[in-house]
Amino acid sequence: MRHLEALLDFYLASGVDASLGEDVVDWFQLSAVQAKARQQSATPQAAAQPVAPGQNASQQVRQVSPQHQSPSQPRPTQATPAVGAGTRSPTDHGAIPDQAVISTARELASSTGSLADLRACLEAFDGCNLKRTAKSLVFADGNPDARVMLIGEAPGRDEDLQGKPFVGRSGQLLDRMLSAIGLDRSRVYIANTVPWRPPGNRTPTPQETEICRPFIQRQIELVNPDVVVFLGAASAKTILGVQDGIRKMRGRWMTYPIAGRQVAALATYHPAYLLRSPLEKRLSWRDFLSVKSKLSELG
Repeated sequence: MRHLEALLDFYLASGVDASLGEDVVDWFQLSAVQAKARQQSATPQAAAQPVAPGQNASQQVRQVSPQHQSPSQPRPTQATPAVGAGTRSPTDHGAIPDQAVISTARELASSTGSLADLRACLEAFDGCNLKRTAKSLVFADGNPDARVMLIGEAPGRDEDLQGKPFVGRSGQLLDRMLSAIGLDRSRVYIANTVPWRPPGNRTPTPQETEICRPFIQRQIELVNPDVVVFLGAASAKTILGVQDGIRKMRGRWMTYPIAGRQVAALATYHPAYLLRSPLEKRLSWRDFLSVKSKLSELG
């Protein structure tokens, strides 16, 4: 029994949270069908029929396709919801990360007027496939009126389970670093560029990051901090559009435009990296002391 429990714990830590059938499913075909349905959302589409016993999902798609239906057989219809509507059709197995989805994300993010609206928008948004494997939306933690906003890349396992950013070992280290400059979570605001955990803690793809980027940009605008701290190169590259590596970038003050003003921005090592490379902690301590000095300078 202990061996079985250990195996289940390994699967859970690896991001495996669902069992699969024995039949092979062509997910690319299913995604293409859904993408085509979204493009024709103005026209009623063919509704999917229940899967009969012994029939796999690929056979179901072929069954509802026009070329596989009898000409004399009437087809029931239903309207296919657009991306971000918060509902899914029976054949919705994921969104293809194309320019249309990114444009939809930009429109939705720009339409929000508060952090509560933005969170509700993300909870209803179905354009990022990471949402389908994550357990929680990891939106933010801390004080939305804080002068300092810290931004990481994506949630991990602990964050996914609790729905808050930086709550695992790396979060504990971050709390100690904040305490060293007289801050805690009640005086900072913490978020990620990607609000859903990638399966197995893998790195988000460029398409996934691009889809989520309008939301984190809007989140920064709504918080309107005096100082932005990027935890790791990935978040700095996503928000600032820079290409330098973290060793070249860290400790160097940059600016980020918010509401017509230039906000001080600084990149430092991600706490997870510091746990693997403790000798680099001294450099991050310097960066956090620099944040303290910048706050004093700004008044």
